[in-house]
Amino acid sequence: MTQAKPSVVIVGRPNVGKSTLFNRLIGQRRSIVTDEPGITRDRIYGAANWRGRTFEVVDTGGLLPDEKAAIPREVLRQARVAIEAAAQLVLVTDARAGITPLDAELARLLRKTGKPLAIAANKVDTARQEPLAAAFYELSDAVFPVSAEHGLGVDDLLDHVTRDFGREAEAEAAAAEPLVNVAIIGRPNVGKSTLLNRLAGAERAIVAPEPGTTRDAVDMLVHRGERSYRFIDTAGIRRKGKTKLVAEKLSVVMARKHLERADVALLVVDASEGVTSGDANIAGYAEQSGRSVILVLNKWDLALQLAAKKDKEKSNPRRLLADYEELVRARFKFLDYAPVVFVSALTGERTDKLFGLIDRVAEARRRRISTGELNRWLADVDLDRGTSPAARKVKIYYVTQASASPPTFVLFTNQAHRLHFSYERFLENQLRQRFDFLGTPVRFVQRVKKRDPRRRS
Repeated sequence: MTQAKPSVVIVGRPNVGKSTLFNRLIGQRRSIVTDEPGITRDRIYGAANWRGRTFEVVDTGGLLPDEKAAIPREVLRQARVAIEAAAQLVLVTDARAGITPLDAELARLLRKTGKPLAIAANKVDTARQEPLAAAFYELSDAVFPVSAEHGLGVDDLLDHVTRDFGREAEAEAAAAEPLVNVAIIGRPNVGKSTLLNRLAGAERAIVAPEPGTTRDAVDMLVHRGERSYRFIDTAGIRRKGKTKLVAEKLSVVMARKHLERADVALLVVDASEGVTSGDANIAGYAEQSGRSVILVLNKWDLALQLAAKKDKEKSNPRRLLADYEELVRARFKFLDYAPVVFVSALTGERTDKLFGLIDRVAEARRRRISTGELNRWLADVDLDRGTSPAARKVKIYYVTQASASPPTFVLFTNQAHRLHFSYERFLENQLRQRFDFLGTPVRFVQRVKKRDPRRRS
């Protein structure tokens, strides 16, 4: 197990450019950036490297210390968790606006923690504007005029905050343990953040009854035994017509983008409501992206209670579970390879089963089958069973695996045009019977076998 990296926590009032600076430091667009304040709510984690020093960067929500509303209060609580674990604090301010009473209050609270504090006086886009940062020396001895958008002054800030961080040897970085990236996807308010907190064993993501509480993707690194997982809690995905705020529209786009960072997707469905068309649409996104999928029927305890109220005689848990799984399979026919698990994220019932399933699905996704073994399988398959009587007889000369994640196989055939989807489905079913591939899609690429010119008469 590698040692925890030092943590640089970015804090500040709303809309001063914290997320822009975060994206700049990690070198990719992880946090949503718009002119609308209050976009970031949860803690967003990313990895950065500066002059050989590797460290963790944490983006926090805009802080309003005296706010009593539920969401801002929870944002503050989430920020405090990050601050307690920080090696360095960076207070982002708006140099053009000068010191506001909220800036001064936040600086006072941060100094009380005893952590090293640097001020990033942001929005200094030209050398002429650099004197604007001088006023912030009232808050800290370490003040850096920066432009997070254009990258100006960020190198001086990084030199300062990383000066005490140890340099990691290249061998140690290369030996870092492999991760399984797991995206938690689903409609708004189905329990994704509650599930993340349960799997992480900590109050990592903000949970509230208000739909759309999560806007950014929330990453959480979880170590379990000798295995490591990065869980990505994405924003609730809904149809474009249902989203009105710019933040909501962006969060849906980013949720689909973050899905592509994952190896395995946990598609969370509210069992108490049943499978909806929205759930099916999201399942389609996961399948099209080539992610491996586990279907997670959450709030199963609530579904049992509702069933008991409707008809006590028909509320047997085992019978209900079997009937419900049959319904789920009918709605997700294109995900017939995905395992189904019934859980209660709130109580923790059956959630431990998810780790074992994730391991099995991730292994299947990375699995490689030798060409010899594949062609021995092919010799055992009755290829005529997959062809209709009116169709031209298909000949598959040999097969090889081109890649994994997801497993992709090249078929050398006598057909110039693509095989009929029903024939591909037949081959896929035969392949799964022999090699399993639990939870992961299987792809076929077709090639026409070239004739040997020496055999022409």
